[in-house]
Amino acid sequence: MKRLLTYLVIGTGICFAACTAQSKTEVQDDRLATLETVIQQSTDQYKYLKEILPDQRFPKTYHANSDKLETSGSGWWCSGFYPGSLLYMYEQNQDKELLEEAERILSILEKEKHNTTTHDLGFMMFCSFGNALEIAPKEAYKDILIQSAASLSSRFDENVGLIKSWDSKEGDYLVIIDNMMNLELLFWASEETGDPKYKEIAITHADNTIKHHFREDNSSYHVVNYNPETGEVTKKHTAQGYSDDSAWARGQAWGLYGYTVMYRFTKDQKYLDQAVKIANFMLDHPNLPADKIPYWDFDAPNIPDALRDSSAGAIAAAALLELTTYVDQPDSKRYFDDAEKMIFSLASAPYLAEPNSNGGFILKHGVGHIPENTEVDTPLTYGDYYFLEAIKRYKNQLN
Repeated sequence: MKRLLTYLVIGTGICFAACTAQSKTEVQDDRLATLETVIQQSTDQYKYLKEILPDQRFPKTYHANSDKLETSGSGWWCSGFYPGSLLYMYEQNQDKELLEEAERILSILEKEKHNTTTHDLGFMMFCSFGNALEIAPKEAYKDILIQSAASLSSRFDENVGLIKSWDSKEGDYLVIIDNMMNLELLFWASEETGDPKYKEIAITHADNTIKHHFREDNSSYHVVNYNPETGEVTKKHTAQGYSDDSAWARGQAWGLYGYTVMYRFTKDQKYLDQAVKIANFMLDHPNLPADKIPYWDFDAPNIPDALRDSSAGAIAAAALLELTTYVDQPDSKRYFDDAEKMIFSLASAPYLAEPNSNGGFILKHGVGHIPENTEVDTPLTYGDYYFLEAIKRYKNQLN
């Protein structure tokens, strides 16, 4: 009888483990199926967007109240996200119409490889041609990216030790936290050419950003102004956040993503530590909503009625999924679970656009620049791009 009970206990344990494993597999299958539906819906949205997009123009946002698509030229900092999004979807469903449209718009974007008036060439060229080189490669893309890295590097000043973000009046040297996102292009260029100068610029920029952009609570300022002659900090303030001392949500996401990338390329522990500090600031913040999609600023005055920023959620989700691969448990599980929550919040109402709506964009409720009253509670190309990137990374990790 004792032996029989032992067998029953063992058998029950095996059954419970098998049933639990099966249940987990079924849940994962359901989630993957949901994301396949999202990718197909997103494909349909971008095919519609392609049809209404004027020739030689890039999508910027959509104004629902006037049913108007707002576009830009190739020199706008967001120009790389449209081809990048097309390529991410093509990679997942092999729809040739998406690739054809990506290659069409890339031919218009190519001239920006010589643009030395912006720090955003990483966004513009690596999110587009960099993805193209990986997903649908052509040899010409390498030369385009190398020239883009050279153009970006021209904005680095050894006196200050940083890449200038915005051109301004004499005596200003403005650097924004967003600039961390453009360093990946420089690391790629050093690996491709064997020239260490690009990597050295990226490291110097990242080190000085750690020194001057972050507060004791690990949140970041949006803008730091330096004296171009001495490199000394003259002012720390915001442009797109609520106040100079507030934590603008997308800025925190840019920093999280940027330092995760820095660790990927250097394996320097200080960059991983910085990424973890930023992640914990965001995820532990009392003003982070239950669905994990941040308010546009963690210190917005009208929380809980403040606008959410779907783009900040998408960027953070993509960054957290990479960060999970560099940290130990329990942090790895925590970051994965929170990224998963962000993705599936974005993959449903009220963030995911209904079919044949939203001007063809995928996500609703992005926030661009509240202080200037531009792109407020609208779709944003970078929100779509990082949402698709987060889906890609999530699916890869599950598989």
